[in-house]
Amino acid sequence: MDMKLHRGNFESNLLFLKKSGLLDTPKRILEIGSGRGALVSKLREMGHDAVGTEVNPEYMAYAKDEYGVDLVTISTATTALPFEDREFDLVVSFDVFEHIPKTKEHVAEVKRVLREKGSYLVCTPNKWTNIPFEILKEKSLTKYKEYHCALHNYWQIQERFHKAGFSTRFVEVPLVTPYFVEKIRKYLGAPGVLLVKILRPDSWPQWIKTNFYLVATKKD
Repeated sequence: MDMKLHRGNFESNLLFLKKSGLLDTPKRILEIGSGRGALVSKLREMGHDAVGTEVNPEYMAYAKDEYGVDLVTISTATTALPFEDREFDLVVSFDVFEHIPKTKEHVAEVKRVLREKGSYLVCTPNKWTNIPFEILKEKSLTKYKEYHCALHNYWQIQERFHKAGFSTRFVEVPLVTPYFVEKIRKYLGAPGVLLVKILRPDSWPQWIKTNFYLVATKKD
């Protein structure tokens, strides 16, 4: 992965957490899908008690070597989280939710490990905009289903959490970042970048945004 682009995406994720208003006091935080451990390390620097999970051994080794962060191994074969009930104030995940086949079970498991009034902060692509992009990228009508098996639209993702006993709200985070533009350039070339400038995705209403930044708060 291009580390310059990685940092750009990281900054957007951190902005989302800050704009949520939930990092004002020290929290016990779980990140699901921590990748190379950058966010867990940053949250610890900010005074939070943060832990992370990961499925990729290479990423786990990088997190240990680069940040001194020991990530917890989880399996893609189960939605179970190896933590106690009501252990965390916040659970966060970035570009992970869309890869989890059993999202109903996943949300229930997140709810289990959250404390009273705890929140799950999720960044995930919008089904309505991501599918066309993935079809163009892969030049296939179906390949995206192999890795984005749980895409939701604006109404579906809210319903998913409401049925599980969460309230929801969206946080406005700029979408057209250097990371976003370079991703478009990589897969769609200069015409794609020009189209982004013309269409101005940051001005779109929430239901058609390319990505959702969602705060789901446990009601009971």
